Amino acid sequence: MARAFVFVLDSFGIGAAADAARFGDEGSNTFGHIAAACAAGQADREGVRAGPLNVPNMAALGLAKAAALAVGDISANAAPAAVAQNAFYGAADEISSGKDTPSGHWEIAAFPVRFDWGYFPETTPTFPASLTSAIVAEAGLPGILGDRHASGTEIIAEFGEEHIRTGKPICYTSADSVFQIAAHETHFGLERLYELCGIVRRLVDPLNIGRVIARPFIGETQQTFERTANRRDFAVPPPEPTLLDRLTARGNRVIGIGKIGDIFAHRGVSETRKAAGNMALFDAALSGMDDARDGDMVFANFIDFDTLFGHRRDVAGYAEALEAFDRRLPEAFSRLRRGDILLLTADHGCDPSWKGTDHTRERIPIIGTGPGLRGGEIGVRSTFADIGETIAEHLGLAPGRHGTSFYKAIAADA
Repeated sequence: MARAFVFVLDSFGIGAAADAARFGDEGSNTFGHIAAACAAGQADREGVRAGPLNVPNMAALGLAKAAALAVGDISANAAPAAVAQNAFYGAADEISSGKDTPSGHWEIAAFPVRFDWGYFPETTPTFPASLTSAIVAEAGLPGILGDRHASGTEIIAEFGEEHIRTGKPICYTSADSVFQIAAHETHFGLERLYELCGIVRRLVDPLNIGRVIARPFIGETQQTFERTANRRDFAVPPPEPTLLDRLTARGNRVIGIGKIGDIFAHRGVSETRKAAGNMALFDAALSGMDDARDGDMVFANFIDFDTLFGHRRDVAGYAEALEAFDRRLPEAFSRLRRGDILLLTADHGCDPSWKGTDHTRERIPIIGTGPGLRGGEIGVRSTFADIGETIAEHLGLAPGRHGTSFYKAIAADA
C-alpha cells in the first residue's frame, strides 16, 4: 500500500482565480508578482538574497508550467526548461464560497464549502454589542479592547500596554470569518486565553463564524511585543466527512503538521505535531514522513508564507521564505519510496504586492512527484477537491462525493 504527503504552502497562489473579480482580486498573483519583483531587483536584501527567484526544486516539479497554465508564463526567471520525468503539475480553482484557510483546506480534503460563512462588518465597533456583553459577562472580563478589523501585530502594538494594565483582551477580526483574541501569555495567562476562546467559540456559533483564534504574545512594551508560537485555532468541524475522516475510519493515520489539527477541529487527525516557523515545521514534516506507515497521510501546513509575509505585504521576505523552503525539498525527496506521492499546493493566495492585507482569490499550484509515477500535466482543475480525490485513489479509498481524481493521468501503471 502507498503513503501520501501533502504540503500546503499557506497562501502561495499562482494567479487570479476565474471568479477573482467577484472578490476584488482580479489581477492578483502571489507567485507571479514575487517572481517579477525578484527579476527586477525589487526584492533584493543585502547579504540575504538578490536577483531572480531561485526555487529550482519546485521548478523541476513544474511550478512555472503550472503558473503558465493558470495565467500565462510570467515566471520564466524561476524555472529551468525541463520538468523532472516523474513530476506532475497543474493548477486548480476554488469553488468554496470564501478565500480563507478552513475553506481552502477543507476543499483540498475533498469537501468544498458551498455555504456562506458569517463575517463581521467593517465598522468600529465591529462586534455586535450583545455578543460583546455576553463575552464580558461569561468570561468575567472588565471589557475588551480593539473591537475592529485590524492587523494582529499592529493592534497588539497599539493596545498591548493597555491590555497589560487593564486585563482587557484585545479582540479583532479581518476579512476572513474569524474572531481573534490577543492576550499576554503571563499577565493574562495562556490557559485563560484558551478558556476565553472556548467561550467565544460557543457564543459565535449562531453567527456561523469559522474560527476563533488565540493570539498569545509576550513582551512588556510596544517596542518589545512579540507573538508566540502558542497560537490555537478553535474551528467548527466540517459538516460532512473529509478525506481525513475516510482515512482514519479505515484505520490509517493522518499526521497533521502545524495548524492542520486546528483547521479540522481535530477530527480525522490522528496526531498533531506543532512547531514554530517554516523550518521547524519542515523538520516536523520530515519526522512525520519517517513515521508514516503504509496507507498513512502526512498533511502539513507551512504558515509563515501567509502570516509573516503575505499579510504583511513583504515581497522580499516571501521570496526568501520560498527559497529557504525549496532548499529543504531534497530532504523530503530522499524519504520517498516506491508507492509514495508528495504533493505541494496552497489553500488560497495572499499576494504581497496587492492592496490591503487580506487573502487574494487565486488559483493554487498542484505540483508533485513520487517514485514510479509517470507524471505530466494535469491541467487546470475545476476544484481543489480533485487533490483530495487523487490522494484517496492513490491510497485505495473509494471515490467521495466531491472532486475528480487525476491519479490515472500520473500513475505509471494506469
